[in-house]
Amino acid sequence: MSRQSRRPRRPRETERSLLAWLAGRRETAGLLGDDAAILPPRRGHVVTVDCQIAGVHFPHDLDPAVLARRLLAVNLSDLAAMGARPVHAFLALAAPSGFPHRRFFRALLSEAARHRLILAGGDLSAAPAVYASLTLIGERWPRARRWLRRSEARPGDALYLGGSVGESALGLELVRRGARLVAGRVALPAALALPAALEAPARRAVRRHLLPRPQLGLGAWLSRRARGAAIDVSDGVARDLHRVCAESVVGAVLEADRLPRSRGFRALAQRLRLDPMRLQLGGGEDYVLLFTLPASLVPPTELGCHRVGRVEAGRRLLLADSAGRTTPLLDLGWDHLSPGA
Repeated sequence: MSRQSRRPRRPRETERSLLAWLAGRRETAGLLGDDAAILPPRRGHVVTVDCQIAGVHFPHDLDPAVLARRLLAVNLSDLAAMGARPVHAFLALAAPSGFPHRRFFRALLSEAARHRLILAGGDLSAAPAVYASLTLIGERWPRARRWLRRSEARPGDALYLGGSVGESALGLELVRRGARLVAGRVALPAALALPAALEAPARRAVRRHLLPRPQLGLGAWLSRRARGAAIDVSDGVARDLHRVCAESVVGAVLEADRLPRSRGFRALAQRLRLDPMRLQLGGGEDYVLLFTLPASLVPPTELGCHRVGRVEAGRRLLLADSAGRTTPLLDLGWDHLSPGA
């Protein structure tokens, strides 16, 4: 046996391990760990940054106007998870020759105006493929009592989702199989051969994936409550719940039958030969808020929230079935550093 073959293999770096390492570095000043950084000294603003890359986050032929709206939405979702109101934006955009910049910017500015968000600067560059990075600055909502943090869950709290999960992952699968959003309408390829009853759910899933809706209103409502943790579901319910529990040093029970799903979701998933529960737990990019509240506090009906479990003492994360039987909740979800990502 050679000396080289006896060397221990270094464990594969994951997004979770890298972020934990960075958070432990004194140079990061304890600012890492939430969906956005709360800036000192007055802690009156938060900042977040996210990017969209052609061939990674969206197909190369995506309408630039849809790309602009998607880029803004995924960043606004981070502010929603902090209970922040958007104020200013900075864009870095690299694109190939012939890219319709004005179409992109018209859509971005129009959508930003709906949220009273101002584009305040950025950078333009040329590149072989589209790369867009957006930085947002947020401030407190009127009457807000606090920022939302991942570290505020406590044993006895109720666990909620701000909407259905798994639908965006279905939309991604349909895009991979050729579905497209063209001139505001979803075109489904004939090769899918979907029954007529599943065409509407399929079109909704594609729109949900390409044009997510950040839950800023829910974030504002939560920021006016005394306590509770929050995160946006970008990488999967299971993975994001693991993150909340790790930051809060608690455990949780997630009730599988309570996970909200959109109309036609299960039938469409089965038609595409996908596991509905795995999509709900690990699909990601739903951009609804996963949050906790004291058990005595219930969100208003109009916010469309669903109670899906509870926070417990200890560090165990469990998935409960309809009979109350529990199994460990696997850390399912998207890892940006995974070879398959």
